Amino acid sequence: MPIYEAPVKDIRFVLNDLIGVQKYANLPHFSEATPDVIDAILEEGGKFLSEVIQPLNQVGDHEGCTWKDGEVTTPTGFKDAYKAYCEAGWGTLSSDPDYGGQGLPHYLGIVFAEMMSSANLAFGMYPGLSHGAYEALRQHGTDEQKAMFLPKLVSGEWTGTMNLTEPHCGTDLGLMRTKAEPNDDGTYRVSGTKIFISAGEHDLAENIIHLVLAKIPGGPEGIKGVSLFLVPKFRIEADGSLGDRNGVSCGSIEEKMGIHGNSTCVLNYDNAIGYLIGEPHRGMRAMFTMMNAARIGVGMQGLGIAEVAYQNAVVYARERIQGRSISGVKAPEQAADPIIVHPDVRRMLLQIRAFTEGSRAFALWAGVSLDLAESASDASERRDAEDFLALVTPVLKSFLTDGGFEAANLAMQCYGGHGYIREWGMEQFVRDARITQIYEGANGVQALDLVGRKLSANMGRSLRQFFHPVDRFLQENMGDPEMKDVVMPLAKAFAHLQQGTLWIAENGLKNPDNAGAASSDYLKLFGLVALGFMWGRTVKVAREKLANGADDPPFLETKLATARFFFARMLPETSSLVAKINAGADSLMALDAEAF
Repeated sequence: MPIYEAPVKDIRFVLNDLIGVQKYANLPHFSEATPDVIDAILEEGGKFLSEVIQPLNQVGDHEGCTWKDGEVTTPTGFKDAYKAYCEAGWGTLSSDPDYGGQGLPHYLGIVFAEMMSSANLAFGMYPGLSHGAYEALRQHGTDEQKAMFLPKLVSGEWTGTMNLTEPHCGTDLGLMRTKAEPNDDGTYRVSGTKIFISAGEHDLAENIIHLVLAKIPGGPEGIKGVSLFLVPKFRIEADGSLGDRNGVSCGSIEEKMGIHGNSTCVLNYDNAIGYLIGEPHRGMRAMFTMMNAARIGVGMQGLGIAEVAYQNAVVYARERIQGRSISGVKAPEQAADPIIVHPDVRRMLLQIRAFTEGSRAFALWAGVSLDLAESASDASERRDAEDFLALVTPVLKSFLTDGGFEAANLAMQCYGGHGYIREWGMEQFVRDARITQIYEGANGVQALDLVGRKLSANMGRSLRQFFHPVDRFLQENMGDPEMKDVVMPLAKAFAHLQQGTLWIAENGLKNPDNAGAASSDYLKLFGLVALGFMWGRTVKVAREKLANGADDPPFLETKLATARFFFARMLPETSSLVAKINAGADSLMALDAEAF
């Protein structure tokens, strides 16, 4: 059975030493997150997840959810675990105290999301989607809607979903057919079918709040005619109690490759009573609030899978004996050496580790920016944080999930044939990780969003929020001989990113296919430079702490060794990526469709 231990020491290092969250202690959100509070959340949260939630991961995978007569039963233990999760208040961390939340920073919610994804990705999707619904309502709902629904979502008594996809349309939501007919009392009758609805029906909570995209008859064509509606599973009476079952039912649940413990539903709406959220025909604006929060959450799912896969692969590599080291016997007292002595096994483990630790730092940089976008006292600082988040959200979603899937595959490879066998649990990580590259906007779509919208937004203003810190770091450390091993490869990779950006700006306008052809390579290039920046800062901090007599030299020395691997073996990929970007679209578009 797989194991999981929350990476508390590394999270502390990122928050306290690399980002320095305490320098924001005078701001709302941040003020309650004292070092003691952070430590308690990391320690107790990690303990709860490893002892209560993680043991159900294989149970959920083996049993799956069951559907009968429109009702869904979750796997053994899920209901009790969800109750324990709610009673402990883990779902309330970063929610508004006005609605029962603890008012802690968003970055702590992101930390918990990573740990939850490591422990049990399928289980974590139930409360994760509720938080997305909470954010959409908090920002776009009426005061009455907030008072009615948010306290229940925060407490976990009710859960939430997002309903976008229909059988005939996924990304192109302008094609949707679900309609919402207005009633005289201001409500709407919602009818249509939605598919792939995660946590759409289950037995964990007493009510489910569906956020549904639909079209009001007579509205504009296409995406401009889409509105957002709140449709509860059970109707809500005037006193807040639950009434009759609404006109929404689960027609079936999907048989999936992974995340078996989460119910992925077909939901049928038949004149279901719904409430308009925000303005008519402006539904995508409100839904994107939920989707952007969900995209960062999905990025943390990729990171979480990478972390737990790494932990288990390391244990196996230390214990599994097979062959002798090609440089000489390392364990003469045993019949063979442990496989961790072999260079190729170390290559795989170090690649996962360098990706995981670098990505954690990148993600928490974004997490702190999420708080600054709400809490910074200066309007320009809030705008800068918003620009940064808009830019990096597609990168976080795609780069972390692509890397998480690759990490799970590498970890599985460390096991050899045992990795392909169910009892070890590694093949589940591979299957579970795969969906993260698809849902909440497939990674190719995220790459198109990055090059098509985010690079040019506000005349390139958003891009400065990433380029300027990287350039400043390089300039500040260029003259330090001890940082040459970091600065030189990062400067080269950053130059590749600048070249790729300029090429897309010049050639994408001439031929949009050039931008499309470059998009995935550009996003990966961006992600590698982001990790290079985080590893560069890590090296500087680690060396300074060692010079000042740090309490834990082995931890910091391991950081430096992992950084050396990243700069020597991973960051050089930027050379090939910029070459592919510069190749343009000709080779991709040369074949006629019939020739494939």
